[in-house]
Amino acid sequence: MALIGFARVSTSQQDLTSQVNHLSKYGCEKIFQGKHSGKEESNKQALNSLIDYVRSGDTVIVTKLDRLGRSLSQVLTCLDILRDKEVGFIAIEQGIDTTSKKDPISIAMVHLLGMFAELERNFIISRTSEGKAASGNYGGRKPKLAYEQEQEIITKLSQGVSKVVLSKEYGVSRATILNISRKRDK
Repeated sequence: MALIGFARVSTSQQDLTSQVNHLSKYGCEKIFQGKHSGKEESNKQALNSLIDYVRSGDTVIVTKLDRLGRSLSQVLTCLDILRDKEVGFIAIEQGIDTTSKKDPISIAMVHLLGMFAELERNFIISRTSEGKAASGNYGGRKPKLAYEQEQEIITKLSQGVSKVVLSKEYGVSRATILNISRKRDK
């Protein structure tokens, strides 16, 4: 009967140290770690390693329920697999402990918390999208040339001006001129 930790962050820029320290203090003998994007398939790789490792009587420990997966369906699927393998589950910060409460209320609580976690993520995504639309800033690099300059370049290209001459005139690389020329050809 081992305590097995699972720490996960959504991007490679985030740090796992806090989660790992928390799980170590809780008494986890082994801690699986993953830095993944929000894509469900990427998260499955780390979860599969964890699920393959745990045995009947073990307990999987996470700091928060949403560390177990990025979507409600992924969390619930994982919890079902753990239950089928007779592996307990504890989410430290939310007080979820399926090892001591094998009753329907405990399972319902896990489902409700998972639903609220997914709802919160959807609200964040929605607010982020609305903010981008309101500001007009969708990320990415700013265009090197204004639309009018691109039109001038297209006109000059059709008049036979060389790409090298245009790149020097507009202070951009030859590749930028090539990209504009491709737009013209479409």
